[in-house]
Amino acid sequence: MELPFAEAYKIKMVEPLRKSTREEREQWIKEADYNLFQLKSDQVYIDCLTDSGTGAMSDRQWAAMMMGDESYAGSSSFFQLKETITKITGFEYVIPTHQGRAAENVLFSHLVTAGAIVPGNSHFDTTKGHIESRKAFAVDCTVDEAKDTQLEVPFKGNVDPKKLEKVLAENADKVPFIIVTVTNNTAGGQPVSMQNLREVRAIADKYGKRVVFDSARFVENAYFIRTREEGYADKSIKEICKEMFSYADGMTMSSKKDGLVNMGGFIATHHEDWYEGAKRFCIPFEGFLTYGGMNGRDMAALAVGLDENTELETIETRIRQVQYLAAKLDEYGIPYQRPVGGHAIFVDADRVLDQIPKEEFPAQTLAIELYIEAGVRGCEIGYILADRDPVTRENRFGGLDLLRLCIARRVYTNNHMDVIAAALKNVYDRRHEITRGVKIVWETELMRHFTVKLERL
Repeated sequence: MELPFAEAYKIKMVEPLRKSTREEREQWIKEADYNLFQLKSDQVYIDCLTDSGTGAMSDRQWAAMMMGDESYAGSSSFFQLKETITKITGFEYVIPTHQGRAAENVLFSHLVTAGAIVPGNSHFDTTKGHIESRKAFAVDCTVDEAKDTQLEVPFKGNVDPKKLEKVLAENADKVPFIIVTVTNNTAGGQPVSMQNLREVRAIADKYGKRVVFDSARFVENAYFIRTREEGYADKSIKEICKEMFSYADGMTMSSKKDGLVNMGGFIATHHEDWYEGAKRFCIPFEGFLTYGGMNGRDMAALAVGLDENTELETIETRIRQVQYLAAKLDEYGIPYQRPVGGHAIFVDADRVLDQIPKEEFPAQTLAIELYIEAGVRGCEIGYILADRDPVTRENRFGGLDLLRLCIARRVYTNNHMDVIAAALKNVYDRRHEITRGVKIVWETELMRHFTVKLERL
C-alpha cells in the first residue's frame, strides 16, 4: 500500500485561537469600515489575509537567531546571508532591506523616473504603487489566458511576448527595465515557465534592456516548473532556481514569503552600476549596507530559511496543503483561478456573486461575507486593489476580481482547511441572497485597499 503524503515537519509549539460569535463579527467588521485590514488579529479565527511574514520558523532558524551577529557594520550574519543568496541566485551584489516594498523603493529610486514605462506581468500592489508614485506607468503584459479563471493552462503567469515586444518597439527609450513577478500574484498566484523567462530575456537583449524579478515566491515558481514543465522533473529546486535567475539582471525580494521569516527583504544583482546606484538610497532609507533595515538575528534566520525552502520536501509540503484546500472547493463547485497556485486560493468573486455589479466590488463583498460567516479573513485582489487610473482617475475594472485566501507556511493543519472550505460553501450556497455590495466612502490616492473605508449597500 502506498503511504499517504504527510507534512515534512512535526509541531513543537502551539498558539491558541479565539472563536467568536456572528454578532461579534458583524459589529467588528462594521467598526473596521468593512475593511478586513483594519480588523484586530484577535478578532480573526483563521487568518488568510496574507502569507507575508505569517509563517512559522524552524528549529534551525531559531537556533540561527541565537547566533546572529548584531554588528552595525561588517556583520557576519550579513555575509552568511549574502553567501546563501549568491549560491541560490548567482547574484554577486546584495543589499538587505526590511521588507520587499523597501527593496522596491530603494531600487526604483535609482531606476524609475517620471514618464518611464515599466512593462511586466501583473505588477503587484506595492510594485505598481512605487512606479506610479514616481509619475511613471506600469504596463501589464500578462498572457490573456489568465483572464479566464476556469481555463486549465499550466503557466498563466507568463508574460505575453507579443505584448512585451509591442511596448518596447513603441517606447524603448522610456523603459528602464522589464519586471517579471514569479509567481504572478495578481493573476492568481500563477507561475511563469522557464521557456517564458527565456523568451523575455531574448526580447530584453534585442532592445538592450535589463530584467528584474519580483521574487517573493520564486521557490513556488521553481516547484511548478519542476512539476509542470517538460525536462525539469529530475532537477532539484535549487538547480531550477539557479537557471531561473540566470535570465534576470537583478531581483527584489520580500523574504517574508519564500524566505520563511517574519520580516526582511533584499535586492540582488550582478550589475555593479545598479548596486552602486541603489547604495545611495539604501543608507538614508534603510540603514547601513550590511544590515539595511534588518538585524543580525533576522539575517541569520533568513539565510537558513532560504536554504530550507529551496529543498523539495519543504516547498512540496507547503503547496500540497493549498492543493488540499482546492480539492475541497472542487467538491463544492466553487470557482477559483485554475490551476491552483502555490500560496493561496483565488476565488472568482464575479462568478460567485454574479448579481453584484462591478461598481459594488464583488470580491470585497465576498471577503466580508466569509468573515461574518466563520471569522476567516481573506483579502480582495481585484477592483479596489487595482486603484484608479493615474490619468483619468476612473476605477480600473479591466482585470479579475478575486478573493485571495492565503495559507501561512507551516501554521495551519488540514482541519483548518476543512473549516475554510465549509465556511466558503455556506456563503456560496446563499450567494443568490447577496444582491448588494459596498461603496467607497473614503480612499487614499495609491494602494487604497489597505486603508479604504466602505459602507454596505
